[in-house]
Amino acid sequence: MNVSKVIGIILIVISLGVGYIGVNKVADSTKAVKFLGIEIDASNESGQMQGFIYLGAAILLFAGGLYAARKSGN
Repeated sequence: MNVSKVIGIILIVISLGVGYIGVNKVADSTKAVKFLGIEIDASNESGQMQGFIYLGAAILLFAGGLYAARKSGN
């Protein structure tokens, strides 16, 4: 197994973890409560932004992992 392929697989696994953290941060930053027929929505914009940054990093890591894994095949 090529070193480049191993690094690609590691990057893909890390991207899944970072993506999971990002999704949880976005979900935890938005809460909605229904009280007496009125829906009250509260959101933490800085927490959402941090979650989206994690998601962006996960996408980049995933793409880099795919590139590294495919590059080693040629």
